[in-house]
Amino acid sequence: MGDAVKVIVDNRKARHDYHIIETIEAGIVLKGTEVKSLRLGRVNIRDSFARVKDGEVFLHGMHISPYEQGNRFNHDPLRIRKLLLHRREINRLVGKIQEKGYTMVPLKLYWKHGKCKVELALVKGKRLHDKRETLARKDAERRIERALKSTNYH
Repeated sequence: MGDAVKVIVDNRKARHDYHIIETIEAGIVLKGTEVKSLRLGRVNIRDSFARVKDGEVFLHGMHISPYEQGNRFNHDPLRIRKLLLHRREINRLVGKIQEKGYTMVPLKLYWKHGKCKVELALVKGKRLHDKRETLARKDAERRIERALKSTNYH
């Protein structure tokens, strides 16, 4: 059970809004009540992004709902959380982010070996026509899939 990867939340909107250049796994610094809320799946990463500041990477805009039994020890739901990456990974990301139009967004949060991990993606924003193209391609794939299924059963 300890080595299985269990996805907490997936950011499907990011896959729709951005071209994914590359992904990287990062640890995340959490407080006790945040871990309990994550175990209950009470998190939203839809509008979150990562930013490099003073040689460290921080995740902004991730909403972890307060833990119901947390009383006064509860955390701020939108607090900025530090991501754990190796120095060379951070330096490489900084080099790429300084290129025009690149940013970092979390694609998913998951448990791995009992630790919460973030799949961070280096992305470039899609234009409106790119989004339409992606939707049209998915629609065509769905139609083909349906046609193949209907021919297999008759």
